[in-house]
Amino acid sequence: MPKSKLDPLPSAAFHILLALAGEDLHGYGIMRQVAELTKERVRLGPGTLYGSIKTLLEGGLIQELEDRPSGEGDERRRYYHLTSSGRKLARAEADRLADTLRLARSKRIFQGEHV
Repeated sequence: MPKSKLDPLPSAAFHILLALAGEDLHGYGIMRQVAELTKERVRLGPGTLYGSIKTLLEGGLIQELEDRPSGEGDERRRYYHLTSSGRKLARAEADRLADTLRLARSKRIFQGEHV
């Protein structure tokens, strides 16, 4: 079996899953949400964003909504929704990162506010 593009989960894909955990968003909304959640530390360009969205759709981790949320204007925008599989994978990745952070703390990698 060939290795999945989502194993290990790329950072961009994880940030997209996190952005969609709170609400359904269109591509540009995801881009803005990721930048906001990361205090501009992560900025997804269109190629990375839409390539990642395609992979997440193929993996069944997100789905494209048939209907736009009410009150949204541009009919060309495609909205995406986090699936239960996507939420489960995001949770597993967050757990993995928390374990890595615990290891870094035990090795005294952090100083100051992160300790």
